[in-house]
This record gives sequence, structure tokens and C-alpha cells, in this order.
Amino acid sequence: MQNKYSPATRLKLSPQKIVSYAGFAAGAIGLVCLLVLLLFPDPFVNRFIKPRISRAFTEAYPMYSIHITDMNYSFLKNRFGFDSVVLSASDGKFSGNIGPFSMSGISWLHLLWGGSIRPENFAGAVVDAQDIVLNFLQSQNEMRCRLLRVSVPDSEIVVDSLKLHPVGDDEQSFAGSKFRKTRFRLVVPHANAGGFACLNLLQGKMCRTRIVQIHDAFLDVLVNKDKPGSKATSITLMPNEILFALKEILQIDSLSIINGRLNYGERFAVGAEPALITFDSMQVLAKGITKPDGSGAASVIQAQANFMKAGMLNVFMSIPSASPVFSFQYSGSVSRMDLSALNSFLETAEQIRITTGVLQEATFKINVVSGCASGKVRAVYEDLNFAVIDKYTGSAKGFSDGIASFMANTFKIRGTNVPDKSDSLKIGEVNYMRKRDDPFFGFVWFALRSGVGDVIGF
Repeated sequence: MQNKYSPATRLKLSPQKIVSYAGFAAGAIGLVCLLVLLLFPDPFVNRFIKPRISRAFTEAYPMYSIHITDMNYSFLKNRFGFDSVVLSASDGKFSGNIGPFSMSGISWLHLLWGGSIRPENFAGAVVDAQDIVLNFLQSQNEMRCRLLRVSVPDSEIVVDSLKLHPVGDDEQSFAGSKFRKTRFRLVVPHANAGGFACLNLLQGKMCRTRIVQIHDAFLDVLVNKDKPGSKATSITLMPNEILFALKEILQIDSLSIINGRLNYGERFAVGAEPALITFDSMQVLAKGITKPDGSGAASVIQAQANFMKAGMLNVFMSIPSASPVFSFQYSGSVSRMDLSALNSFLETAEQIRITTGVLQEATFKINVVSGCASGKVRAVYEDLNFAVIDKYTGSAKGFSDGIASFMANTFKIRGTNVPDKSDSLKIGEVNYMRKRDDPFFGFVWFALRSGVGDVIGF
């Protein structure tokens, strides 16, 4: 029997079959691509995703450049990993390096089609960064951080092993200027911020944090008074002035420092030991740290510390928030202490050594208006005697030093300031004007010291 279909007719496929075969082929190709993406995603993200991230960052922050090394991606965890990230400012004033770095929970697929990064893409984001090094080349300071974790879903930031210090040692830090400088060294073993509005910050809105806790922080401040101050140098900004200079609204409901330490030193010769004031076991609670939107709010700070490892110091401060004028009030008290504990400062700064003297109690109340401090210091003490010492040897045995000590103890220094004795209680007058290079803690100490000096007779 003759075949009714010709060879050409038998090879001809129906449109339905063509569509079926094409769909099968597309599905197979898609499955292969998916398996490749699941099993071998790194070449894909390095080829397509990494350039788009770099481009989006450069568009958002044109003053900075970014270099990303090899990336990796976990499809199941939706987590990008970076071996390292290098940042630098176009003006050369800043550079930074981040070691192992990961981001998870970010909506990123729209980037494949040319989309831009939007704040809502980070609603589920968690960022973990290690071995962060930031160099502020203009100020010659370096910041290092072992671990930084930012969790948008938990509204939390965690910092471990944060250090801020000059690039070189003290001599290198001070050698670069002909005039007086203040050097800061900060160590924060652990800090965390809870209730942090991460998305608000990304959207350029108010940066708000409910609570910040800093544990075991150590701040070391040193002023090189072996060099003259300069009227041409920029003025050291105080806390309220820093807040005022911020462009965005800031609000921290509560900030606490737990078991902190503060050293304040003044150096009077190159390589010499500084005159030192210390505060240990510091417990600080600050509320209402804010740059308000036109309101007259004030930050309130309460602090307690072991002063010179000899007496307990309590301080209360009220600082107007985000004011361009340096004005605030502070008051406090010091418990009973042996006054010879002050020798670590007085011997170097004043060439004076306290030989005997006991402070029964002291209170102070100081008001600062436009950088001018005034107020009262009430100090009850007895049996205060001191010796004038040689500036270079530290000895009090020289003839001229002995005469100076005798004259001061006999005719000038108020050796006892106790009520209901032969002399009435002397109340010290605070009188101090802010200097351009005064750091905040230095100003607080200088103002208080002027009142103490008025009581004693310095």
C-alpha cells in the first residue's frame, strides 16, 4: 500500500510541539543555571553583582571610591561575603579598610536589571564587619575596630574592641605642630546601641537611639604645655557645639558608661612624665543627648568616679543641646580624702608637694556663660602643709625651696579651713575664661581648680 505522506510532510512539526520542545529546552537551561547559581554562585556575583554594587556606591557617594575584592554568596542564606573592602576619599583626607565582611537579608535582585539601592531594601539586613581600620589623614588619627555588627531587624549595633589613637607615638603626634595640641586615646572594649532607627538614618531622617551602653572604656587626654598656644589654631569644639554642627537631627534617649576610666595629663617638657589627674570606676548616665529641631532641650549628665584613687567624686551637669554658645552648669561633691593624692599633678604642674592635709568634704557649683566660668567652691580641710620642690630634681631640700615653703605655709597658704574655728570658713570664687585649645574635660578641671586655688591661697 502506498504511503499517503511525503518525506517533507513527515518531518514537519506542529506549532504545539515546537512550543513544547522550546519550553522544555528553556526549562532545562533555567534548571542548569539555577544549579550553577546554587552550587557555584561566586563567579556569577563577581562578574555581575560586584560591579553593580561598586557603581551604585559611587553614584550615591561621589566623593569616595570603593574597591571590593572577591565576593561570595550563599543563596540559601541570602548572604553576601567580601574578603575585604577598601574605601578612600577623593581629597586624600580619609582611607579605610574592612576585613572579612558580610551582608545578609538584603533585597538585591532588582540590581540585576539596573535598579538602584533604596533604604527599604535593607529592612531585613544584618551586617557583620571585622578588622576595620579607618585613617583620618588630616588629623593623623587612626580608628580600629575588631568587630562591628548592625542588625536592622533587631534595631541594634554592637561594637567590640574599638580603639582611636594618633598614628604615631606622643612625640610624633606633637612634633607636627609648633603650637600646643591635645592628644586623645580612646579604648572601648564593648559597646552596644539598642532601639537604633537604622532605616531612618538611611532615609536621611532623624538618627534616633533608645539606649547606648559603653563598658570599661578608657579615655586618655594629654596636653603638651611645653609649646605655646596659638590664637590662629581652630578652637576645640565642646559637646554642644559638636551637636550644633551636625547636619541631621540626632537623639539618644540614654547613654551609660559602665566602669570607665579617664586620665587627664599636662606635659611640660619633651619626653617628661605628665602632671596627671585620674578618674577610675566611672559610672556615667547621660539623658537627652539630642540635636533638637528648634527646641531648647538640655542634656543631663550624672557621674560618679574614684578621684585620684583617694575620694569619691559626684558630678551633675546640665548642657543645652546643640547650642552654638558654650554655656552650661555643673555641680558636685568630693568625699573625704588624703590631699597628698594630688601630688601626681601638683609636683609637675606647680612644683608643689603636699606633705600633710586631709579634706573632710568639698562641694562646688559652677555656671558657664559663653565660655566664662563663675561659681563657688566650699572645701573643708585641715592640717594642709606643702613644700616647694625643685623643678628639675624634685627635691624640697634646697635652701631657697625651704624658705619658700616656710613663707607660703606661714603667711599665704590657708592651712585649715574648718567652720567654728579661729577663722571663718573661706568660700572659693571660681573665675576662668575658656581658651581656644581647652578640651572639655580640661575646661571643667581648670574652672574648678581656680576656685580651689582661691580657697587655699594659690
